[in-house]
Amino acid sequence: MAKDLLFEIGTEELPAGVVPRALSALVGFLRKGLETRRLTFSSIRTLGTPRRLTLIVEGLAERQPDSRLEVKGPQIKAAYDAAGKPTGALLGFAKSQGVDIKDIKNVKTDKGEYVMAVKEVTGEDTAKILPDVIINTISQEFMPKSMRWGSYDISFSRPIHWMLVIFGGETVDLAYGHIKSSNLTYGHRFLSERTASGLKPIKVGSVDSYIEGLRKAYVITDPAERKKIIAEGIEKAAREAGGEVVADEGLLEEIAYLVEYPVVLRGSFDREFLELPRDIIVNAMREHQRYFSIAGPEGALLPYFITVANTLATDMDVVRKGNERVLRARLNDAKFYYEQDVHRPLVERVEKLRGVVFQARLGTSYEKVERFTSLALSIGAMLGLSKAMEAEEKPSDYATERFNPAKYDRKATAPGLYSKYIIGRAAILAKADLTSGVVGEFPKLQGIMGSVYAAKNGEAPEVSTAIYEHYLPTASGGALPASIPGAIVSIADKTDTITGCFGVGLIPTGAQDPYALRRQALGVIAIILDKELRLSLDGLVDSSLGLLSSKLTRPADEVRSDVLEFFKERLRNQLLSQGLSHDSIDAVLSAPWSDLPDAVKRIKALEAFKSHPDCARLVTAFKRVSNILKNVATDKSAPEASLFSESQETELFKASSEIAPLMEAHRGRGEYEKAFEALASIKDRIDVFFDHVMVMAEDERIRTNRLRLLNSVRGLYFEIADLSRLMV
Repeated sequence: MAKDLLFEIGTEELPAGVVPRALSALVGFLRKGLETRRLTFSSIRTLGTPRRLTLIVEGLAERQPDSRLEVKGPQIKAAYDAAGKPTGALLGFAKSQGVDIKDIKNVKTDKGEYVMAVKEVTGEDTAKILPDVIINTISQEFMPKSMRWGSYDISFSRPIHWMLVIFGGETVDLAYGHIKSSNLTYGHRFLSERTASGLKPIKVGSVDSYIEGLRKAYVITDPAERKKIIAEGIEKAAREAGGEVVADEGLLEEIAYLVEYPVVLRGSFDREFLELPRDIIVNAMREHQRYFSIAGPEGALLPYFITVANTLATDMDVVRKGNERVLRARLNDAKFYYEQDVHRPLVERVEKLRGVVFQARLGTSYEKVERFTSLALSIGAMLGLSKAMEAEEKPSDYATERFNPAKYDRKATAPGLYSKYIIGRAAILAKADLTSGVVGEFPKLQGIMGSVYAAKNGEAPEVSTAIYEHYLPTASGGALPASIPGAIVSIADKTDTITGCFGVGLIPTGAQDPYALRRQALGVIAIILDKELRLSLDGLVDSSLGLLSSKLTRPADEVRSDVLEFFKERLRNQLLSQGLSHDSIDAVLSAPWSDLPDAVKRIKALEAFKSHPDCARLVTAFKRVSNILKNVATDKSAPEASLFSESQETELFKASSEIAPLMEAHRGRGEYEKAFEALASIKDRIDVFFDHVMVMAEDERIRTNRLRLLNSVRGLYFEIADLSRLMV
């Protein structure tokens, strides 16, 4: 008969972000432990609050199934003597396995004939197995940070105060360090019933009594239920204030794991603070106080906020006023810093970046800004959007009077020069707000405040927009720069970080990626594909390496190879996530792939070509070509027609020569489906060639010429995709 296992770890308050990750990890370890011990179950579900991690295994078998165990022993010739009697080797084997000689049988294998012990194993009771499984689950290293407490030789994210473990209503006895299991849990730290010695224990006999017992003790165990209560509560509070909640799914999720018994409150702040930029107000409330903002029908902020308390007070108005007082102080600080900041032009802050360290081996933020300003201007030139940098030109020129915004006018300035000015000016100012008071107080406003200050200083709107956008995307799948200057500066900044970190050996390993290089590489790829920028990734990395030459601690060619491979893997994973098949991706990424929009276009064309009736035969033919060429050294010289001794050689050479210009034309126009169809026309010539011609002829000149012929055939498609990698 199957029963339910209820397992709760009671702790001091866990960080909100830890709870869902810890529950997920615990499920994985517990599942593996149960399956390893051959214990069947229906499902595992989780509950959790800041003070408890709870796993419920539903339909867990009462015992292991009986099993038949077969253990191979010594060879027959060593197990029996000439008279057929058991030898010491066989007797010792039988004893070690706890079986009688009659339970030994002979088996034949590829390596000879052996004896085998056959044992009927009775399954153990689940209750006896669970202590080991649960202790092993808790002992795994799955927390981002663990701590020890007291003099105990155990660790966890926060000190453990109790463990509840019941199976089928009965307590499972176990101990993790000094913590012994029981059938008791505890309610809300402040609201539940207390005794002289502390919180009153709640006796648990089932999953239902656990959930309902804690509910009566002011603990909502289900995060989804708490989230629903909060969402409905803040929506109601916002409506009562004449507005609606500024959507913030991340904050809603976080708060659901910060409270055990959510109580929604609405407070207000002085209208004078609404004169501050919207982002300052929202950030001050969200990041520092975990408050929700309220917007009116027109989208403008209203002078209200919503907070979620973890308790019920006798006078909730006191709680409200306390929150209002804290927010008032925070907004006063923000107002002070903002008013100080706006008196100093953003361009004057660039020089102060010399005092801000970006990375010890890569220099200051000023050095970084100079590098990616040069790189951004190079990208603009590569894309044909702006003039190239002049020999005597320096990135710092864009932070001088020479590039004063008043001197540039979109209508009066040549397009190439205007675009160059916008890109250079946006890049040189991109990090200037790092030295501002507001960003010092609210770091998540970097870029946002730079954009605000640039607009106030009279910078071109394109510059202001690009300063904000160059941080995008801030997360996987996040918003991308909408403007071309913003996209260019973002690519330049991220590429400098990636290449620089690789250049000094700061390469991501496993879960360690302190500079978020994976995310930044995905950002570069996403921006290039979104804007369909025909930008050579090879050229981009080469330009970045050139600007970093004095900082590198590794050979430049190694760095180049590693960085491009890093980008390739990110691109591969991104394309796989979009549903493109791995063989089409591998085929194109085995050819030149640096032009990302073009590479993706080839992959999609290849996916479509797979349904072509001649695709399978063509791929088979090209696999034969590749198999021969991969094991021999060939040069790129054209084959000599005078050395052809078989008509099939001449016919293949003629056919490939005829479609070569057609392939080049299709490739130049990006007509890859037509290119693949053109290739299909020579499949018969390739088959006939292999049927009648011995490629590896004894005569070296003929052999070399035939290899050159095959190499020229491969060259028809090798710049588009290595078709031999297709699985059709």
